[in-house]
Amino acid sequence: MSRQTVEAAVNAAEKLNETLNAFLYIDRKGAPERANNASGPLAGLPVAVKDNLCVIGMQASCGSRILGDYHPPYNATVVQRLIDAGAIIIGKTNCDEFAMGSSNENSAFGPVKNPWDVTRVSGGSSGGSAAAVAAGIVPLALGSDTGGSVRQPASLCGVLGLKVTYGRNSRYGLVAFASSLDQVGIFARETNDLARVLSVIAGRDPHDSTTADVAVPNYAELLTGDLKGMRLGFPTALFGKGLDEEVAKSVKAVVDVYRELGAEIVDVELPHAGYAIAVYYIIATAEASSNLARFDGVRYGFRAEEAPELRQMYRKTREEGFGPEVKRRIMLGTYVLSAGYYDAYYRKAQQVRTLIKNDFLNAFKSCDAIITPTSPTPAFAIGEKVDDPLAMYLNDIYTVTANLAGIPGLSVPCGLSSSRLPIGFQLLGPYWSEPTLLKLAHNYLESRPFTERPPVSAFNVD
Repeated sequence: MSRQTVEAAVNAAEKLNETLNAFLYIDRKGAPERANNASGPLAGLPVAVKDNLCVIGMQASCGSRILGDYHPPYNATVVQRLIDAGAIIIGKTNCDEFAMGSSNENSAFGPVKNPWDVTRVSGGSSGGSAAAVAAGIVPLALGSDTGGSVRQPASLCGVLGLKVTYGRNSRYGLVAFASSLDQVGIFARETNDLARVLSVIAGRDPHDSTTADVAVPNYAELLTGDLKGMRLGFPTALFGKGLDEEVAKSVKAVVDVYRELGAEIVDVELPHAGYAIAVYYIIATAEASSNLARFDGVRYGFRAEEAPELRQMYRKTREEGFGPEVKRRIMLGTYVLSAGYYDAYYRKAQQVRTLIKNDFLNAFKSCDAIITPTSPTPAFAIGEKVDDPLAMYLNDIYTVTANLAGIPGLSVPCGLSSSRLPIGFQLLGPYWSEPTLLKLAHNYLESRPFTERPPVSAFNVD
């Protein structure tokens, strides 16, 4: 049965990839063979992995030409833990180049199409993983979340998307974008699947000094139970300008459902949330500028030709290998770290980051979790915002705060717009509150199941 399940996933990936462009690599031969001997708690479970996570025998392009046909010699810790539990990695998913983007249009290998409407974006940067789960190709996929890159595409594609507490999942084997913000996240259609996989991949890793030595519970056992006595924060100030009316209406309806389920709704304030985008795009670009300095054509990946001198080779390699958005962020990051501007921009951004973190700490004194929209709009048209970086960056307005504060966040599907595009809401909780967020999501979906399926999907494949 494991082999049949994996073969079905591989077949669906190949058939639907012509339309969705969700995969950059599909392990047609190896995945079914590995399924023959799979054992463990996730035995035979087909999983897709974002192409910025290292998997032995598979490419790790990060959606960029500068890495070329790079094949890492080791597995990311989260990948190894999946394999040890019997899961089968069927392929690598498309993503914005080096995880920099909100629409998956920055991939050097073309955009991922949304299975609900192929003229729309899938969200970014983990759009390939989100689309693969939404389309029923795989039940689970891994992505990375630096400013919403799991939760935002999960919302736009109508699936669950979890960003964990900073330090919950190992970053070893995840190609770095912004090291103080990056976390490996999970996509799923069912809360139970999300919980099972998190129990496998979470926990301390000696290869990653930023992982915390905090016990990993059996998340699946903590899903059930009523919500009586729980308090959910509602930041009214975030439901204003820029938020699509249908999204606002849907998320407010979620609040009513939680009242029905016995939770108390309380008003909370996040007074510095309005500065989050500015702070994020200073800190993230500064760290990207440093992390991406290693891609120079010397050690691995693409190297420019006809560059006889070392400095010329560096320049030509980076000019030809990086796409426009990555170049933009490297230049922004280098600028804010430069002499004369460090204090005015980077240091100030770090100070405001602390204020944002303290806002959450204060809010959680009066509630167990906070409800917000995940994305300000449903999926927008491919090409609609590519020439307006600021408009694109504002898609992350509700998600970047969790990364800046280091807290967990979970996007949950809550219906469709009038154009039949998914809408998601976001649950944010204190550090290590993944069990609470999963329980809240599970109760909501038990009460209001999201059973709609996209037009382009394996559910419709004969």
